[in-house]
Amino acid sequence: MKPKRVDHIAIAVRDLESALAFFRDRLGLEVEQVATVERDRVRVAFLPVGETCLELLEPLGDDGPVARFLERRGEGLHHICLEVDDISAALGELGAVGVELIDREPRPGAEGLVAFIHPRSSRGVLLELVQKPEDMGR
Repeated sequence: MKPKRVDHIAIAVRDLESALAFFRDRLGLEVEQVATVERDRVRVAFLPVGETCLELLEPLGDDGPVARFLERRGEGLHHICLEVDDISAALGELGAVGVELIDREPRPGAEGLVAFIHPRSSRGVLLELVQKPEDMGR
């Protein structure tokens, strides 16, 4: 498995509009996409920066993973996402060498198929893998 690039860096925020007041209005970043991912109980905004993006994550309520993250740790870096060509093969290779996976099978995300690697296997950093549809690449 060899990642193609860093796709995005995700930041957990309590209020998306307030966060955009900084990232969009103060830093001058453009909002490429805003989407809701019901399965993860989150609303996301993608702001391109060169070849990658910042992804702002706002929980939709008190019951999702980002809400729990904010409760425990507060706002800040949530995860780093690496783009791969074949997410199923990547998960198979990682699992075969003992990497602890949160997702053993890919699932739909905001921009393609995604799966997470547990921070215990990646030196305390939550890693996401993404496989984008052919027509979706940046």
